[in-house]
Amino acid sequence: MKPELLALAAELQQQQRPFVVATVVWARSPSSGKPGSTALIEPDGTIHGWIGGACAEPAVVRQARDVLDGGEAQLMYLGPEEELGDHNRSGVVAVPISCSSEGALEVFMEPVIPLPRLIVIGHSPLVRTLSALATALGWSSTVVDDRGTGSGYEDDIEVVTSLDGMERLGIDGTTPIVVATQGHYDEPALEAALATDAPYIGLVASAKRGETVIGYLRDRGMADKQIERVVSPAGIDLGHVPHREIAVAILAQLVQLRPAWVGSKSRPVVAPKTAIDPVCGMTVEIEGARFTTEVDGETFYFCSPACNTASGVPQTG
Repeated sequence: MKPELLALAAELQQQQRPFVVATVVWARSPSSGKPGSTALIEPDGTIHGWIGGACAEPAVVRQARDVLDGGEAQLMYLGPEEELGDHNRSGVVAVPISCSSEGALEVFMEPVIPLPRLIVIGHSPLVRTLSALATALGWSSTVVDDRGTGSGYEDDIEVVTSLDGMERLGIDGTTPIVVATQGHYDEPALEAALATDAPYIGLVASAKRGETVIGYLRDRGMADKQIERVVSPAGIDLGHVPHREIAVAILAQLVQLRPAWVGSKSRPVVAPKTAIDPVCGMTVEIEGARFTTEVDGETFYFCSPACNTASGVPQTG
């Protein structure tokens, strides 16, 4: 992969943005894509790099959306329709390309999906246990230890030492927050959490303490709609248990709820509308189509000027 694509891949991961790495692993001339050709494809169809020409690229971009939805790597064969049966095996998606050449490609497509992410506010054994458990589960963890030193945590746990620093964490509708300040600064921590788009804001506190904190927010004029976002006490109810079990109860609740948060983002951008080229049968994206013909008020879309010409009607697009 070219250095600029490596740098971009690192940047997209840092920004928690999903993408697909598409790499040509085999090619038959005269295909314009060559073994090793690589592209990064974002959910909206934006492509960075080179994967092939006008016949291959649209099909690869469309398949990239499905790969992101499924979350599993996939091998894609693109070639003449009469060859598709030879590539009908598990793990391979065979797609026809009806260009005039006899070229063909195999493209390996690997989704890069951001890790589930957890923000924990506070400084206590519970905070360390919860952040460590989340990391062990494959999540990324960030601890907000307001006015702390940032020490005492595993190396793979990010630590922010100011509530103001939360603004730079890119918290979105898939990033839960757990407030475990344990009476030290519950109220400002909750206010900072409620200022984000977090889908879950859990307060680690007794029922009585939780009512007091929520009453404070209400007295400060915070709307009930906002206050209702607070889950107090946080976690599945296990009764009075030690902090390690509390951490497990919270993480279990997050795992249970997470599918609802990410479900609406499984396809971040609606797939574009498409049409079938009536000459060669290829799929053509309607928006931005270069070659179109209108007959009796109906618009036909073509993959190339050759197909447009073969239709026998002058190009209008």
